[in-house]
Amino acid sequence: MKVTEEKDNVVIKFAGDSGDGMQLVGSQFTNNTALFGNDLGTFPDFPAEIRAPQGTLPGVSGFQIHFGNAEIYTPGDTYDVLVAMNSAALKANLDNLRKGGIIIANTSGFDSKNLRLAGYEESPLEDGQLQDYELYRIDVTKITREALKENGLGMRDKDRSKNMFVLGFIYWLFDRDPQNTLNFLERKFSKLPDVLDANVKALKAGYNFGNITEAFSVKYRVKPAKMPAGTYRSINGNPAMAMGIISAGVKSGLQVFYGTYPITPASDILHELARHKNYNIKTYQAEDEIAAVCAAIGASYGGNIGVTGTSGPGLALKSEAMGLAVMLELPLVVLDIQRAGPSTGLPTKTEQADLLQAFYGRNGECPMPIIAASTPSSCFEVAFEAVRIALEHMTPVLVLSDGYIANGAEPWKFPKADELAEIKVNIQTKPNDDKFMPYQRDERLVRNWAVPGHSGLEHRIGGLEKEDVTGNVSYDPENHEKMVKIREQKVENIANYIPDQEIEIGPEKGDVLVLGWGSTFGGIKSAVKELNDAGYKVSHAHLRYIKPFPKNLGELMGNFKKVLVPEINNGQLIRIIRDKYLVPAVAFNKIKGVPITKKEITDEVKKLIEE
Repeated sequence: MKVTEEKDNVVIKFAGDSGDGMQLVGSQFTNNTALFGNDLGTFPDFPAEIRAPQGTLPGVSGFQIHFGNAEIYTPGDTYDVLVAMNSAALKANLDNLRKGGIIIANTSGFDSKNLRLAGYEESPLEDGQLQDYELYRIDVTKITREALKENGLGMRDKDRSKNMFVLGFIYWLFDRDPQNTLNFLERKFSKLPDVLDANVKALKAGYNFGNITEAFSVKYRVKPAKMPAGTYRSINGNPAMAMGIISAGVKSGLQVFYGTYPITPASDILHELARHKNYNIKTYQAEDEIAAVCAAIGASYGGNIGVTGTSGPGLALKSEAMGLAVMLELPLVVLDIQRAGPSTGLPTKTEQADLLQAFYGRNGECPMPIIAASTPSSCFEVAFEAVRIALEHMTPVLVLSDGYIANGAEPWKFPKADELAEIKVNIQTKPNDDKFMPYQRDERLVRNWAVPGHSGLEHRIGGLEKEDVTGNVSYDPENHEKMVKIREQKVENIANYIPDQEIEIGPEKGDVLVLGWGSTFGGIKSAVKELNDAGYKVSHAHLRYIKPFPKNLGELMGNFKKVLVPEINNGQLIRIIRDKYLVPAVAFNKIKGVPITKKEITDEVKKLIEE
């Protein structure tokens, strides 16, 4: 008789070759988990090489999901279950599997060839090195072929269905109904009956395998999480970013123009926006990064919401044109989905290494507001807010996300349209007096937006310095200094229109403030919660607005004996914090292309308190 064991939370890592379909398995299990009502966090892990040699360590593709019956902030430090489709997948991930964890190994992936490619002299399934784990050997390939013996597909195509066998078995192991995946397969392969038949049969074979085999006497159940009432959906960071842009366009009543050049990990934003042209969205895939941003600036000049997206290498290429937008004082949104660098770096790995480039990476005194996403769902809010700031303050805005946020997923209680803030657009259609003055400003130092096609509003544009008020070209040194100060002050004035910084969790005063930004959110929050439960006086504050900072940030930091700044870089926010506030903050940095874990932050805080 099968026994069902209750679990509070579980971390599963699906791993195999890049062609084994682990990302699809992970995304389908994620959708099922979200529909079931668990809270969750995910971390897709892509190989950097396209179609790296099969069976090798560089070719391992993985998908990690952490789900539970309470709030989940991270994809998990260690795995409870590792699905290894071959020897390389096991070797690449074994160090992160907790002692006593479950290994589900596809024995067909542990033949002599796969063992050699992964660097094993003997099979780890046989030599005793896995004795600390609960090992289940399943010949996934063989059983899938047997289940599909009457299907008309060739053997190679049949083997592509083995990921569905794995998914079906995992559904059984965690007491899940696979109907949502059956519905997905019906939609995806409705015009390919043999492919549909193969995938459905493989999924059901995996599910039934758990029931009929005597090796598995226990299955597990994680109850739904108690979450605030509302309608939820599973969301990834990049689609959420696109939806935020779309919503801002609808709220403002303006057309959105997205000019971009494909680059990992930002390309999904283009794909998502291109699906929603019915919301007055225009997408343009340019020939290069410079053309993309220049087209977006042109769209802004013409009265559109100009948006461009990229990653670190592309942001460097766009820098001169971004300076033009600063000089013109036009509303432009630049999305930077960061990855590990420099140069091409690790294109599929995550990093927070573009902050200093965002602050200082343009020629001259070239200030731009900077806001940062922290979770997949926050990408919606940040994108919407970036458009609002750009339109209401007539300035380019730089949005920072990263590969971890972009590809990660979580449940999202999405807002209704009437719950979104209003976006005020001030497009001038006629001169205030006899003559239009394009750089005449209001009390916020914001100039009006005059678009082409209105008589009497003709004015000079370009990158040369503007004369105050008139906008004429000026080489006067006094005027140049004045305009530099005005542009800087205009950006700093935005602090009057953003919320004060709040403590996420922990006391208002204490021993250590863990100050973060971007994708360190989940790791910090989990660590600080654990430390508070253990009696430590530790708090967590997370920055969304980085330029300008919230007005109360300096006062808030002053309430703590020490400030710890964890970052997935070599120390960038901490330089800015030390410079502006003269606070002796302590850095904790990790530059390995993967997130900072809860345990790493917990250990660092304890060490800081002991010192």
